[in-house]
Amino acid sequence: MLSILLVTFPFFALVLAGYVAARRKMLPLEAIPGMNGFVLFFALPCMLYRFGSTTPLAQLLDANVFFTYLFCALVMVGFVVAVSMNERIGWNDASFGALVAAFPNTGFMGVPLLVALLGAGAAGPAIVTIVVDMVITTSLCIALSRLDSAEEHGFSHAAGKALKGMLFNPMPWSILLGAVASAVSLDLPKPVMQTIGLLADAASPVALFTIGAVLARSQMLVAAEGHAPIPLRDYVPVAAIKLLLHPLLVLLVGVTAVSLGVPLSKFALTVMVLVAALPSASNVSLLAERFGADNGRIARIILVSTAVAFFTFSLAVTLLT
Repeated sequence: MLSILLVTFPFFALVLAGYVAARRKMLPLEAIPGMNGFVLFFALPCMLYRFGSTTPLAQLLDANVFFTYLFCALVMVGFVVAVSMNERIGWNDASFGALVAAFPNTGFMGVPLLVALLGAGAAGPAIVTIVVDMVITTSLCIALSRLDSAEEHGFSHAAGKALKGMLFNPMPWSILLGAVASAVSLDLPKPVMQTIGLLADAASPVALFTIGAVLARSQMLVAAEGHAPIPLRDYVPVAAIKLLLHPLLVLLVGVTAVSLGVPLSKFALTVMVLVAALPSASNVSLLAERFGADNGRIARIILVSTAVAFFTFSLAVTLLT
């Protein structure tokens, strides 16, 4: 357990550092979007390309990982929407609550953390889960969020925005380009690869620091707007579902699939379970704000899951490795 904490501690410590920097105004709130843009459009795509181009194509096209993880994501979305809706929480808030419960912080945190823990082979299954969450889970939840919208053509409008967001998100494209490079054994010129390597190496520390800053900014903006107190029952259970139920569901579904003859490797299943044990993706807060959901509630779910995951994720690694 101590050896695992020695690996996980720096990752969560960087998140805390970003949070403290933003809260104490050592990092101006106006600078956070710029840091987020650097990670999203430069550093993280280079990291994903590098992993994709050096990962065997069979791992990137593993249908067993894809459909097993997809089934669990759909179950998570349906379950969280069903248990969340009440007189205060409609389709919009319930859908983004479901997204924050089903979408781990795989890109910003999971890939580098899992590679550090399990080796480079963990990148393949983790990248497959990113594709599921960014393309299918996110689009589904955005579409569901429009079901109680009063505006005309709300559903089709949301579907169009979801498709546009997916097309202009560089992460899926960098994964695709990496897969193509892996398939054709493409070697880019050395200066180009060195540039990609420098940006890729910057992805993990800057992304983790930015996660903390984004969480702090969300809290500060909600406080500045005079947001009404949010009952614990509206966000703590969702954080618990993310950290406990999600990895347990992936484990049970994966074990069942293997018992039924699905050729899912033990290593891939371990990576999938640990991906599910990660805290919620911080970018869901930005989506919730864009689509008019209760961003104060979403930010609290992300904050609680990130803080508690230091212990629950480390425990999951201990039990599975």
